[in-house]
This record gives sequence, structure tokens and C-alpha cells, in this order.
Amino acid sequence: MITFFAALVILIVGYMIYGKIVEKIFAPNDHATPAVANPDGVDYVPISTGKAFLIQLLNIAGLGPIFGAISGAMWGPSVYLWIVCGTLLAGAVHDFMSGMLSERNDGASISEVTGKYLGPVMHNVMRVFSVVLLVMVGVVFMVGPAGLLARLTPEWLDIRVWTVIILIYYFLATLLPIDKIIGRVYPLFGILLILMAIGIAIGTIIHSGERPMMELTLKNLFPGTVDSVTGKVTGVRPIWPLMFITVACGAISGFHATQSPIVSRCIKSEREGRKIFYGAMVAEGIIALIWAAAAVAFFWNKDGAGTGLSALKAIGGGNSNSVYDMCVALLGKFGGPIALLGVIVCPITSGDTAFRGARMTIFDWFKLDEKKIRVRLSVAVPLLLIGYGISFINYNVVWRYFSWSNQTLAMIVLWAASVYLATNYGPNPNRCWLTVVPATFMSAVSITYLLYAPECFNLGAHGTTGLTVSYVGGVVVACVFLAIFLLTTYRNPAKSLERQQNVDISRKAAH
Repeated sequence: MITFFAALVILIVGYMIYGKIVEKIFAPNDHATPAVANPDGVDYVPISTGKAFLIQLLNIAGLGPIFGAISGAMWGPSVYLWIVCGTLLAGAVHDFMSGMLSERNDGASISEVTGKYLGPVMHNVMRVFSVVLLVMVGVVFMVGPAGLLARLTPEWLDIRVWTVIILIYYFLATLLPIDKIIGRVYPLFGILLILMAIGIAIGTIIHSGERPMMELTLKNLFPGTVDSVTGKVTGVRPIWPLMFITVACGAISGFHATQSPIVSRCIKSEREGRKIFYGAMVAEGIIALIWAAAAVAFFWNKDGAGTGLSALKAIGGGNSNSVYDMCVALLGKFGGPIALLGVIVCPITSGDTAFRGARMTIFDWFKLDEKKIRVRLSVAVPLLLIGYGISFINYNVVWRYFSWSNQTLAMIVLWAASVYLATNYGPNPNRCWLTVVPATFMSAVSITYLLYAPECFNLGAHGTTGLTVSYVGGVVVACVFLAIFLLTTYRNPAKSLERQQNVDISRKAAH
């Protein structure tokens, strides 16, 4: 329990201290935001800071800090370190930079932002990549809650029926102006999400006598399979890179970069950025920490023999079954349904904005007019139909591809942010380290997973040799990316400083 509370305190203090450092490096100014300068009544609509924070939290939260954190618990308490460090040093920085860069580019979608700083080839790659990822996210956040609702309702309301019902809601939320549904109900749902996490935390603490919360250990506790003849343990999955990919949204998520433009088109001042973008990610990190700690305590100690994580592995890690079992056991007859309602609302309110984000990306891509409902329909309907078709694919397969593409997108966004800092503030390492360090780290994570995982190059099938090759390959490619950045960005310091002077002049003129 000491580890849990220490991690919680670090997240809160980290927001107050490191969040201010991030804000100071970015240097917000008082120029008119897109919502103030160009309101359109559909996507560009000024909203209050409190509403913007809750909308951003629900946009990015989804099932990630719940399903991902529970799945990450299969490796044991070492997941706490990644949630805390990943949130403060990578995830929140990523969310802040993606939101603020979108705001400074007239609320542009993340594919347009990265294209501006990484070049035309990456521009087109990111357009396709973003739309594919957003559709997969919409599917993940459609099937997950549909499964939970099917468990709570009569048999005729099965997962297919609930999927269609949720899809109809997605259609409305994707199509209508942001202040008609999202701006009105999201603040209430945001409060529900926070209360649900608090309830799980209290329930875990109350039951700590029978299910004690484990203290930190770096030992890999992923449950393997013991051969009855030889006694050899097989099937233990390595912490690096699998846990870092599995936790996903609970530490860092490229999906967030696709959601931040939705809110960047609504904020009234750049100075709200730290509270909204950095703050929402820290709040999500706290939610992930709570669910990870609860899952470790609930499953590890369940049978009293230290093999409880095998039960979590057997039911597939974080999913509707594990969440249902935890909520009912920890919060009882009345608390369980309330917590489950939060878990259901949470992904649905990210799935709708995922499809909305995909629609916005396509609109930015082809320069379409979002004010015309006929045009919005022509994009929204095909996207939702494609999403429904993908929902028939095995959920765990979709989640694995989502997790890897999610972290890869985060890597790309962090490199784009690094180029922005170097280009607009000159070759100053004191500024660029903010994003270069997590960008390099996430490059190693993504490439290592790409080499190791069965859905990619599957080097993990070759045992220790394959794992070693994956490790070396990930580190080498990350170092190559870093070298390319240093060589291309720092080649002409005078040009970078000249660009910054021009930017400053333009901002003063606009202000």
C-alpha cells in the first residue's frame, strides 16, 4: 500500500512541478485562439476551462487506463513505475505538445501538424495512419462496453444489439456540433469517471486485509506455464517491450494526439493548456494507477498461493470479464453496477470522439467544409460502417494492433514536437530534451515490439535469440532516429533563430 500512495503523490506533485517546467519551455502567449478568432458553430466553439478539461479527459481515457492497466498488472507491481514515469515524462508532455501545436496551427488535426514539421512523405503517411488508428480505437471502444452491457441486460440484448445501439449514438456524436452532445453530457460523465476510480481505490483499500496491495518489485511476475514432467516454466512474456505497449493509454498514447485537436479548437487561451492537456493525462495516469494496483491486489492474492495472476491471464487480462469481477467483488451489490456504468460510459465517450477525430482528419486532408451537413454525412456514414465491419474481428487481435500503432503514433508526434522546439527556439538542448528523450525512448519501445510480437515480425518465436535481436534492433533504430534529428535540426542554427524571430514578429502583429 505504501508503493501505491507514494506513486499517487508523485503523480500529483509531478503535475505541479514538471507540468510548469513543460509550460515554461513551450512559452504560451496571449494571441487569439482558433475558437476565439474563427468560431464556426460546429468544431470551433469556445468552452470553459473546466468543461474543456473534462471533455479532454473523457476523450483520451476510454478503456485504456482500465483494460490496459489491468493487463499490465500481469507483470506485477513493476507496472506502477511505467505508469508514473511514462505519464509525467512522456504521456503528459505528448498530450500537451500535440494540443498546443494544434492550437498554434488553427486547430489542425495531428496528421497536418506532423506533416508540417516532418515533411510531405510523413504528412501523407500520418493521414492514413491516423484514420486507420482512429477507426480501430472506435471499434475497441464500441465492442468493449457492448460486452459489459450484454452481461448486465437480458439475453436478447446481446453484444451485437448493443454494438448497433452504440453505433447509432456514435453517428449522432460524430455528426452534430460539439456543443450539442459532447459539450453538454461529457462534464457529467467526467465526474462519474473520477468517482468510479475513487470507488475502486476505496474498495481495494477496504479489502486490503484479505487482498493486500503488493509493494514495488522489479521482478517479472508474468504467469508462465509449468511443465508437469520437467518443471520448466515457459510462456513468461518479457516486461520490455510488452508491458510498455500493453499499458498504452495509462502511460502514453498516440491516440490522445488525435483527440487533442478537438479541444484545441475550443480553448479560450493558450494559458489553459497545462491544466487541460497535461492535467488530463495526469488524471488518466492516476486512474490507471488505481486500476493496476487494484488488479494486482485482487488477482495476485486471490488464491492465497501467489499464483492469482494466472487467473487474470486465463480470462485475457483487462476486459469486460475482469472488470465485472473486480467491481462486483470490491464494491458489492450496489457499488458494482455504479462502477460498471463508469467503465461503460468511459469508452463510449472516447469511441464517439475517435470517429469524430477521423472525420476531422479527412476534412483537413481534403479541405472539406464542416459546416455542410451533407458533406459531414458523406464522411461519417462510411467510417461508421467500416468500424462496424471490423467489430466482427477477434477483440484481442484488434487490441494488439491498436496498442502497437498507438505507441508508434506517439513516437512520431514526439519527434514532430522535437522538430518544432528546435526550429522555433533555435538549437537549444535545454528546450529540446523535453521531447527528444521520450521520443527516443518510445522509438526503442515501438521498434522492439515490432520485431518481437507475433502480429509483426515474430522474432519472439525464436526464444532468447529472437528477444536479443529485438532488443538490439530497437535500440539501434532509436539511436538512428536520434542521429537523424540531431544532424538535420542542428545543421543550420542561424536559420532556426531567424525563423524564431519571424514567428515572434508574426505573433506580435496578430496580437
